[in-house]
Amino acid sequence: MKKNSKISNLLALILVFILELTACAPGANNTQSKGTIKIGSKDFTEQFIVAEIYAQALENAGFKVERKLNLGGTPIAQTAIVNGEIDLYPEYTSTGLLTVLKKDPIQDPDEIYQTVKKGYEEQFKLTWLQPSPFNNTQALATTQAISDQYGLKTFSDLAKQAPNLILGGPAEFIEREDGIKGLQKAYGGFEFKEIKQLGTGSLRYQALLDGEIDVVVAFGTDGAIGGYHLVLLKDDKVFYPIYNIAPVVRMDTLKKYPQIADVLNNLAPLLTDSVMSELNWQVDGPDKKEPAAVAKQFLKDNGILP
Repeated sequence: MKKNSKISNLLALILVFILELTACAPGANNTQSKGTIKIGSKDFTEQFIVAEIYAQALENAGFKVERKLNLGGTPIAQTAIVNGEIDLYPEYTSTGLLTVLKKDPIQDPDEIYQTVKKGYEEQFKLTWLQPSPFNNTQALATTQAISDQYGLKTFSDLAKQAPNLILGGPAEFIEREDGIKGLQKAYGGFEFKEIKQLGTGSLRYQALLDGEIDVVVAFGTDGAIGGYHLVLLKDDKVFYPIYNIAPVVRMDTLKKYPQIADVLNNLAPLLTDSVMSELNWQVDGPDKKEPAAVAKQFLKDNGILP
């Protein structure tokens, strides 16, 4: 029995030695050595997809990723990253400018980016990586039938006709300065017959198609706009600035893992208006694909994943 025990112990030691050699071998997928990154997102399709793109690219680079997606609206995501519950999440430049920093709108996208980068670093110890070119500006859309019935082509048209119409959209649109409050200051009117809180998911578009609402709060890259042949109303007074997306990252995390910037900055130029709309439609359209699967195929198509 003692001889068998000694042999078992020897075999165990040999096995441990082999595993250690394998873990240290060049090219080994040793994710523990690069650390764990906690990635969050807000609560709508585009955020899920972009956060998954970030997550899978970082996993491919050797990091372990903890996903904390679907956190909620901007205040919740901002609180989570400031408190260290997440290390990074995708955010929009003008959301950072208007909603988080409480500054006035800026029309130049480069100036917006530099302003939020400086403001976040000084106030929150957060920084912004490279922004993607697509512009997911806030928008308002309706069906062709409603557009024809009420003569809706612009925001000015909608401001006048609002008392006859029901608006549907996320709760924060009612409170944010770049929501109803700001539109009322810029255009006057915008006093709707009713406002239904429908979140930012695909259900709000279904409510529009079903006639439960007349106008929907949209985003410029929503796949449903083209997919359902909706009328995107023109912001004729150019109230809304540019909303480019970029990773917002804790500065202490980036200092610890500077490779994060290289990985995510390489993704930035790939996300254009047309690309993002198509990715969103793959999830929200009739195919109903999972955001993780859409993100994976995108990364494969661009040679980032094998």
